[in-house]
Amino acid sequence: MNRLTESHKFDIRFSEVDSMNIVWHGSYTLYFEDAREAFGKKYGLGYMTIFSNGYFAPLVELSFKYKKPLAYGMKPSVVITYVPTEAAKIVFDYQIIDDNDSSVIATGHSVQVFMDKDYQLVWENPEFYREWKEKWEVL
Repeated sequence: MNRLTESHKFDIRFSEVDSMNIVWHGSYTLYFEDAREAFGKKYGLGYMTIFSNGYFAPLVELSFKYKKPLAYGMKPSVVITYVPTEAAKIVFDYQIIDDNDSSVIATGHSVQVFMDKDYQLVWENPEFYREWKEKWEVL
């Protein structure tokens, strides 16, 4: 089985830090979102691909574990890893890495489900997603 990962380097912007020069916790959601977009671009599973096949992929679970603070001026990377599942879900694990010393700053996890254009939950893998899983040998 293939292990699909992507790494996305990012800058900490001044608007993302608080008065202590520490990144506000809500910004981590955006870092993970950017990682999902980078993953989608690399592996052909972007939001527009999902949408053009007649589906939405809303987040139903998102969690973080903070190990050490992110501060203004840092240039960390977020590593996203696809977690294979037979279910009609897209599951990812994340690590934000300090590029200075390779330490782990934070970890996370997300789960997305499929909804059709009528906003109904889809219980079976959509055909395009089943084909994507076969292409990347993640079953």
